[in-house]
Amino acid sequence: MVLWLIAVMLYQTYKPLPAGISYESPEYRVDQVEFLHDLTYPSSDGQMQHEQQIFQRMMQVVEEAEQFVLVDMFLFNNYQHKGQNFPPVSTEFTEALVAKKNQHPDMDIWFITDEVNTNYNSAPNPLLEQMTQAGIHVVITDVDPLRDSTPVYSAVWRTFFQWFGQSGDGWIKNLMATDGPDVTVRSYLKLLNVKANHRKVVVSEKKAIVSSGNIHDASAYHSNIAFEVTGPIIGDILQSEQAVLDISGGGQVPTYTAPSTDSNTGDLRIRYLTEGKVNDAVLHEINQAGKGDTLWMGMFYVASPKVLEALLEASKRGTEIRLVLDPNENAFGQEKIGIPNRPVAAELHDKSDGKIQIRWYNTTKEQYHTKMIYIAKATGDHIVLGGSTNFTPRNMNDYNLENDLWVAAPPDNKFTLDIANYFERIWNNNDAEFTLDLDEFQEKTTFLKGVLYKLQLILGLTTF
Repeated sequence: MVLWLIAVMLYQTYKPLPAGISYESPEYRVDQVEFLHDLTYPSSDGQMQHEQQIFQRMMQVVEEAEQFVLVDMFLFNNYQHKGQNFPPVSTEFTEALVAKKNQHPDMDIWFITDEVNTNYNSAPNPLLEQMTQAGIHVVITDVDPLRDSTPVYSAVWRTFFQWFGQSGDGWIKNLMATDGPDVTVRSYLKLLNVKANHRKVVVSEKKAIVSSGNIHDASAYHSNIAFEVTGPIIGDILQSEQAVLDISGGGQVPTYTAPSTDSNTGDLRIRYLTEGKVNDAVLHEINQAGKGDTLWMGMFYVASPKVLEALLEASKRGTEIRLVLDPNENAFGQEKIGIPNRPVAAELHDKSDGKIQIRWYNTTKEQYHTKMIYIAKATGDHIVLGGSTNFTPRNMNDYNLENDLWVAAPPDNKFTLDIANYFERIWNNNDAEFTLDLDEFQEKTTFLKGVLYKLQLILGLTTF
């Protein structure tokens, strides 16, 4: 039996990826990429302020669509903890899709999501059921064909528990939201594989939005970023989503034909990346950074040993590095202990002799959920890469499904200036206290958290 479990571990860790997973588009030239952001921060009188752009633009994509809409969204539900009151964004988006389908019955509308929204098959999601009844194609991603990120546990689960399914009458409290349905033991056993379709994209024949943010009530006040693009890259986004359908029961994504006016010219260069191709691009860009360059990063989770080593090497080469990190204090109403970002921040600060500068985003009950890197080059185009991907092994090493947009833009382009202004604003606290000094979350227990963080990485038993 031990040999069997070892064999399962090895195969499920290194097996071939399904066709179309870990995708990289060709490089396209475009005239415009629009940068969008959501920011939550305390005003001078202590009241929480919310600057929000992303959700309304996603709604606009649906409203303006004439041929098709395809959405792939990790978190999509309206479950909350008792006493919480968030904007009903998931209901509003459901109603918009249903209204679109009712107005245009022949329109091809797809909604792809993760099984977390059915509590790992413990209970139906009323919003998804509403879409299905309206004739919208709803797909719950089957992540089992993907590689296992927690092989020690997943080998046991695949051998003994997967055969029993997860549906049934749940009796265990829902840890993500007290008003969510009770969950079966078998669903929690599946959750412990910690594997997901983590993508976040809304696309029509006219435009696409690649985002770090979910359409999820309890996440509505998180700080996030997104990019809005047009042109033939829409076809690549659809192609990458076909791969998700292929591992999840089939179906055919909408057909996209680029307008004849798309001449593949413009000042900006863009690529669409998924899964491990994001990792390749991030490491390449950091490794190319040198003296005179400034590397900015806004990140919810950073824990990839390869990324950390690349940052330290870039610092040695003279790259100025500034990181804005979430302090990892909370997740869906549950307090967290600061892993991985606090021990990672301590490691980067100490090993670089303080040359790598780090500030914490000033979160309260929300998260700094951004996942973006920006390299202001001393010469040539500046580089931006962002989307769903946290810089962790689980997100970057072909375990989760992820999606990012890579952009190269001249330093004087509006897109570049908007990104630069975003980082300068929150780093310097220009009109509010967006960020805090590193010392704010470097407590005496950081060393012990570092030991726990390293142990989790070695065993693969992480939630990041």
